[in-house]
Amino acid sequence: MDSSIKGVYERAGIIRTNDGSIGSLTMIGTVSPAGGNFEEPVTQSTLSTVKDFLGLSAERAYKRFYPAVDILISWSRYLKQLAPWFEKNVEPGWVKRVEEMIELLHTGNSIEQMMQVTGEEGVTLDDFITSQKALFLDMVYLQQDAFDDVDASAPLERQKETFGLVYELVNRQYKFQDKQAARDYFTRLTGLFKNLNYAHPDSSDRANYLKQIQELAESVT
Repeated sequence: MDSSIKGVYERAGIIRTNDGSIGSLTMIGTVSPAGGNFEEPVTQSTLSTVKDFLGLSAERAYKRFYPAVDILISWSRYLKQLAPWFEKNVEPGWVKRVEEMIELLHTGNSIEQMMQVTGEEGVTLDDFITSQKALFLDMVYLQQDAFDDVDASAPLERQKETFGLVYELVNRQYKFQDKQAARDYFTRLTGLFKNLNYAHPDSSDRANYLKQIQELAESVT
């Protein structure tokens, strides 16, 4: 079973077609381990072969976080491999910033798990702000609305602009008096950013939401 799975996936990559031209073949497979057991042989054989894994989460789907891809268990071996392309075609430092945001999501999840045991009073204000930043990143960048004409797809230029703004907002040094103030701020910020995601490019609505986001951020920094 192991060799057959590897044989299938190893067909992906750069190939030469029958007419001699060069093309690429991307293969996407699905594995549904019984009971969510990732240790069973077929799943392990698949994970040891592929270079990219998107793990779906029933918990995220239950929360209506779509697409329900769990960043905490998903991974890609292409990020560093394609770093030179990102540096040239997206912008310098792109991969480093992506890695920082992935780390933020993991840190935020750890704090969230702690709060489920101790309550909010069991974490510091700084940790609480970090968890709010991670939730904000998840809500406005990792989630999309497939039923909205604008948000259903994200061209590269929009991804770059949106990610740059999110990165700048989560790296600000905020001055909150307490956890409730932090929660209120990120709730308002998330609402404005979701509306921004729905706004058509170059529209007056988009410009207005960008202005409101900047004004809100500056009011607490």
